[in-house]
Amino acid sequence: MYSFFTNITPVNKQFTQQLQDKIDNLNKPKGSLGKLEDLALKIGLIQQSLEPELSQPAHILFGADHGIEREGVSLSPREITWQQMKNFAVGGGGVNMFCRQHHVPLHLIDVGVDYDFEPEFLDKVCGGKAAVDNPILNRKIDYGTRNFLHEYAMTQEQFQEALEVGASEVEKCAGSGTNIISFGEMGIANTSPSSVWMYFFESIPLDKCVGAGAGLDKQGIAHKYEVLKEAVRKFVSQVGIDSATPLEAPADWTFKGGRKERNYFPEYAKEIIRWFGGFEMAATIGAMLKAAEKKMVILVDGFIMTACALAAVQIDINVFDYMIFTHVGDESGHAMMLKALGADPVLHLGLKLGEGTGALCALPIIQSAVNMINEMDNFQHANITKYF
Repeated sequence: MYSFFTNITPVNKQFTQQLQDKIDNLNKPKGSLGKLEDLALKIGLIQQSLEPELSQPAHILFGADHGIEREGVSLSPREITWQQMKNFAVGGGGVNMFCRQHHVPLHLIDVGVDYDFEPEFLDKVCGGKAAVDNPILNRKIDYGTRNFLHEYAMTQEQFQEALEVGASEVEKCAGSGTNIISFGEMGIANTSPSSVWMYFFESIPLDKCVGAGAGLDKQGIAHKYEVLKEAVRKFVSQVGIDSATPLEAPADWTFKGGRKERNYFPEYAKEIIRWFGGFEMAATIGAMLKAAEKKMVILVDGFIMTACALAAVQIDINVFDYMIFTHVGDESGHAMMLKALGADPVLHLGLKLGEGTGALCALPIIQSAVNMINEMDNFQHANITKYF
């Protein structure tokens, strides 16, 4: 049905012992650098190297609007999407601050914002006259998705295009030498599809998946839940896929957290993604899949990006091998989603801004893990008695 393919190979775990031996023989007590040791092992496995290195980090932020916003499921109005994209272009957002701090180039991609940006905001390749620090690349598929309360949010062709846009942006970064990449999003109401994906892909009760988003009160959360419950009911009745349906997955589909899970076949997962997802989310999925194919380290941000990672895993389980989950946020359900994935986040800072800010915050820690394995001496060379 869909023609978007990737060739993601799982990391070679036979290299684990060599990496672990090197880490354990650095001149420190075994395990004393905790999560840094785990990160070094993960990155070493991704690169199949005893001397891993991080090259040309890049951050891609996809922006798009959602039809479901019309149902009042978000405290913020949809114009916030284009207003914030402009803000990012002139360097005024949280994502800009962290990108500047860590010297990471920011790529802004409009895949479905309900607004036509003025020429001064657009990348020159789009025919504009960019007069801003971070010009917006126009890859607009449509002016927002359809309302998934009533129908598929995107057509098959639009879904395919979104996947391909995400993949092509990663290809560009790879061509510039990037081997570690993070993603962010801007799209009012995108916690709604994230909650529904969480419900379908993890069989977590829907009411546990629905949170406040940008600041809904109890009444607002209750309304959001009712809208999403009805959208799920319509999808199930029309398409015939339910989170309780005992579909049999291939025998080797096991989450890396060690638990055997029921998974959807990729074609079923794509129907769920297409009905509920946003263009910026589908583009992120395509980007994650391509990044894994390119054997990049993928830094996964908060609730929305974790939902995209969860969806990408449904399409190809091997993408998980390349993901580092950077933080657990305060949005309801994020911790449950991470636990279901078997993911161990790097940070817990109470973040829920999105934009990829948590991933950028974690970048120096991840760099420290690589520095540790490359720059610390070992007991034998340093002439230190091994004391454990």
